[in-house]
Amino acid sequence: MSVNYKIVVDSTIDLPLHLVDELGFTVIPFIFTLEGKDYYNHLDYRDISVKDFYKELRNGKMASTTQITAFRYVEAWGPILKEGKDILFLSLSSAVSKSYEQSLLAVQEMKEKYPDRKVISIDSKSGALGEGVMAYYAAQSRDEGKSLEETAAFIESLVPRMQHWIMVDDLHHLKRGGRVSGAAAFIGTMLSVKPILTMLDDGSIAPVHKVRGRNSAFKYFLERMATQNIESNSIIGIVHSDMLEMAEQLKEMIIEKFGPHEFIINDLGPVIGAHTGPGTVAMMVLGDSRPKS
Repeated sequence: MSVNYKIVVDSTIDLPLHLVDELGFTVIPFIFTLEGKDYYNHLDYRDISVKDFYKELRNGKMASTTQITAFRYVEAWGPILKEGKDILFLSLSSAVSKSYEQSLLAVQEMKEKYPDRKVISIDSKSGALGEGVMAYYAAQSRDEGKSLEETAAFIESLVPRMQHWIMVDDLHHLKRGGRVSGAAAFIGTMLSVKPILTMLDDGSIAPVHKVRGRNSAFKYFLERMATQNIESNSIIGIVHSDMLEMAEQLKEMIIEKFGPHEFIINDLGPVIGAHTGPGTVAMMVLGDSRPKS
């Protein structure tokens, strides 16, 4: 069965570029600002490398992000629809960005301009490789010949199951985002306290635990995995902000405890990294259900 739709994603999927090209995704880049200068978050990092971005954050530079506007969705989707193809779009969580809301405005505009075409926008309620792994599964569904509607329904069924476990190294970035107080950030950093965050069922991010040291954080990740009946063929995503060695350590710990899996390890891009800071390591995998909001 042939399919006639294109999978479009935003750049917070944090999939490796070679995989994005192989899967045939169209990527809409977010824009982030570093010390007053705007950069596009292309997945080849042509504007600024990830390593340089985190180096700037470590040197005390400030970064912020902006949502993708309806105009930019229309701009990206128009040529695809004009070509006679439908679109499945997977968005960063609506609880952390207004971009999904903007995509819905663009969907309405596209319906009027291309009444014979379809655009389905899905709120992933995820970020980074949580969003990326779901896009990967969407591509598998498409390549199996599933229709636009079938693939969209399949991905919607995965949304409440996508686990996110995030270790943040520098509490000062959380302080800027209002997650912890200034005193807690100072004391926690001095004591090497690592806050553990997760994405709740509504797609919002919340602190759920704190440990002392990275090894303790990774052990907590594994404890959470053990409660979720992770299938042996599940793809496990690991992202890191300039912490590849630690990401590889987490991978080995997972293999030792749960056996071989398929892993995708990649950089945590600047859009989410602007809020979590350098030294972050996070794991994303399908489980039973997310914590409740």
